[in-house]
Amino acid sequence: MRKLRTIVLLTAPAVLAALAACSGDGQTRLTAAAPTAAPTAATTAATTAAPTASVPAAVAPGAPKDVVTGLAVPWAIAFLPGGDALVTERDTARLLRVTPAGKVTELGRIADARPGGEGGLLGVAVKDRQVFLYYTAEQDNRIVRYRLGQNGLGDEQVIVRGIPKGGIHNGGRLAFGPDGYLYATTGETGERELAQRRDSLGGKILRMTVDGAPAPGNPFGTLVYSYGHRNVEGLAWDTAGRLYASEFGANTYDEINLVRPGANYGWPVVEGKGHDARFVNPILTWSTGEASPSGMAYADGGLWVGTLRGQRLWQVPLGRDGSPGTPVARLTGRYGRLRAVTAAPGGTLWVGTSNKDGRGSPRPGDDRIISVPMP
Repeated sequence: MRKLRTIVLLTAPAVLAALAACSGDGQTRLTAAAPTAAPTAATTAATTAAPTASVPAAVAPGAPKDVVTGLAVPWAIAFLPGGDALVTERDTARLLRVTPAGKVTELGRIADARPGGEGGLLGVAVKDRQVFLYYTAEQDNRIVRYRLGQNGLGDEQVIVRGIPKGGIHNGGRLAFGPDGYLYATTGETGERELAQRRDSLGGKILRMTVDGAPAPGNPFGTLVYSYGHRNVEGLAWDTAGRLYASEFGANTYDEINLVRPGANYGWPVVEGKGHDARFVNPILTWSTGEASPSGMAYADGGLWVGTLRGQRLWQVPLGRDGSPGTPVARLTGRYGRLRAVTAAPGGTLWVGTSNKDGRGSPRPGDDRIISVPMP
């Protein structure tokens, strides 16, 4: 298997089994913290030795618990067959492997990624031992496919390039839908008019094959599935196969949208609900202070939305027709800014904090991934 040009790999299976916490080049040490009132702060590795993470102590059933601490802006989480998770760090461009017990391996660092502002190593998705990453490169955002084997990652292939990049609004979420196709969210990078231009990949939800080609049935014969989006960072499907997207507003309204192929969601003409028949209204809005929604998952009959400025996990019950019930705020202020939200094997959610992203206030042990049981 061809080794990756763009990643420094830890290739030996024995290394994966050991789940080393860092490569000893001065980067942040990763630890799986015991759930204490004041977790130990992340430290900096000063030697070439690879420290190992410890296993969290038992926690009473029903309580959120730390899976791992000492991360730096964990942006996305995707589970592998067997229960381990792949985690991206936005600002370090590291791809990590995390076990349910909290042991961590650095699989590599994406050398072509250019972190800055809201860009960097963003989304991750997994299908049939193939790993898909969304990252900000020198000139664009792009989607890259790798093969995950016993010797690590290989067979790198850029499948989509030319997605607009900017200091803000890079989108970045990747997820496979129940139809087997890969969906990606993109932002308009602050260039508002891109959201309404169907010839631009900015401000869109994209739908594609594993080779990066437009998926069969796409409404315009291109990668574009829906448009008129400002910055979508969350995707989730319910048990009926309906697609929902969480979207950042500007100054007034954040949104949850029920996404239909070919639909126009109005940005920048409309923020929140409007009265223009050209555009599809969101099914739910919040004030930006209550939300700034990022990662989203479907579980237990509803949507679970991590929020940044709102610093809470919104639980949104859904009716049989996909209509939202009254949202319930959970974990308000307890962990700070919440970004990654993924349904985990065993009926829990894994939620990643984003307190080291330059807009939060890091706490001892940040950033972290917590396991949140269903209520």
